[in-house]
Amino acid sequence: MISRLPGLFRPFAMVLLLLLALGLPVAAPADIQDIAATSRSVVRVALVATDGENAYFVGHGSGVVIAPGRILTNAHVVELTRSEPNIVIGVIPPEGKKSYGGKVIAYSPGNDLALIAIDGAQLPVATFYAGVPVDGQQVTAIGYPGSVDRAQGMGINDIIHPMTPVRTSGTVSSGRASKQFDTVLHTAELASGNSGGPLVDECGRVLGINSFGSLSDGNDATFGFAVSYREIASFLRQAGVQTARSNEPCRSMAEIDAAQRVADERARGEAAAQADRKAIAEREKAIEAREQAQQTVIARRENMMALAALFLALGAVAAGAAVLGQSKGAQDHARRYGIAAGVLLLAAVITFALRPGFDSAEEKAGDAANEASSNAAANGADAGQVSDRLCRIDNALSRVTVSDTTDVPFTWNEDGCLNGQTQFAKMQGVWSRVLVPAEEASISVRSFDPVIGRYRTDKYLVDADTADRARALREKIKWTGCTIDPDKLAQLASMQAEIQALLPAQPNERLVYHCEIGKGAPAAPAPQP
Repeated sequence: MISRLPGLFRPFAMVLLLLLALGLPVAAPADIQDIAATSRSVVRVALVATDGENAYFVGHGSGVVIAPGRILTNAHVVELTRSEPNIVIGVIPPEGKKSYGGKVIAYSPGNDLALIAIDGAQLPVATFYAGVPVDGQQVTAIGYPGSVDRAQGMGINDIIHPMTPVRTSGTVSSGRASKQFDTVLHTAELASGNSGGPLVDECGRVLGINSFGSLSDGNDATFGFAVSYREIASFLRQAGVQTARSNEPCRSMAEIDAAQRVADERARGEAAAQADRKAIAEREKAIEAREQAQQTVIARRENMMALAALFLALGAVAAGAAVLGQSKGAQDHARRYGIAAGVLLLAAVITFALRPGFDSAEEKAGDAANEASSNAAANGADAGQVSDRLCRIDNALSRVTVSDTTDVPFTWNEDGCLNGQTQFAKMQGVWSRVLVPAEEASISVRSFDPVIGRYRTDKYLVDADTADRARALREKIKWTGCTIDPDKLAQLASMQAEIQALLPAQPNERLVYHCEIGKGAPAAPAPQP
């Protein structure tokens, strides 16, 4: 027997799902921080009737924020508003002090989906998993079951205030779907009030919207049915709503960390080997320059000695001609040959005296070697000082949950300046910058290791209080742009350390990029602090 989970709060509502199905495979435990992050996107959808003067609580269901100002829920949660104009919708987030009025802007009873619009709210937005759930994978249902409210002795005044939603775990039982529309069958416990809440995977991504469950007489295991992403995507497309979605496999941060350590060790080894090869090449180049300088000096010495010998031989010939002319009474010829002989002998002496010595050859060779080394060092410094980098995602080291993975081009300065606008602080050989968005409950730690060309973004989806505290710490930095002022850099490092002390042990998402130097790569917009 199949029964829809009513979204209305009734004193005698039946808890429809009680036990996990026996015998199904058990998946690895979910990363708690991911489920907690998605829980901050789950709201209570309350129905309130008014008669002009008084307001009466009629019932409630659950919903999930899927875009700014947009709440996805079940059609049956809000169906009374279609026929009863005096019933209004209240949206109560899990944290903060505000509640919001809502209005149904899209309604599809055929697949039990409805879209609610709210104004003035900046609530965390959930991400969908665009792939197909796997049989036996672990899932979590998040919502506001009325049975829990009643068990805690909560009254209406308690229910209409922000509170954390309830989470129950189970597994997917694929291969069976409802006849009415495409669904995901699972074993996570549901109760009256869970309707409209999300069913999420281990990475906190929404697989579906819980709609109804199987009835149990207390002896049978019970199951829940969630409207599948395929139905949701079609519904939201028709409603003109763009959502965040991912189809990457869900991997635990422990697995990612282990792969990261191995990859970093390998990359550093390769960088060291490359540096060694470069050093050897530079030494060989210096030696070659030295040898070429020596050969040049020796060749010049030999040429000048040969020229001196030539002058000496010509001088001897001229002297002989002068003696011969003198003996024959040709005084004028003898005088001219004598003068020529003297000039040639003097040229021979001067040329021989000016020949480079072996000490000069050694000195010239040393200068050439030093110049070659200096040029190599200068070229290396220029390459590291300002360079265009093109970074591509490394899926093997990444855990993608909420962000896109497009290529990241940027310009890097050896002083830690990104795109000429954002200053990074250096810690243990790695440059990093902590970013706190002004209107999003998240904190990102971006780092770059120029030695191995690895750019990384760790994103933490935090609660509103942690985000506010991080923003307050960020305000300590009164300057913007890049700097080499040691006092400002120390201030930046101190601020980042204080914010990082607020963060959970693990991020919700990690994007790892491998960066190569590429001249002419367009600079990406500088991330805002």
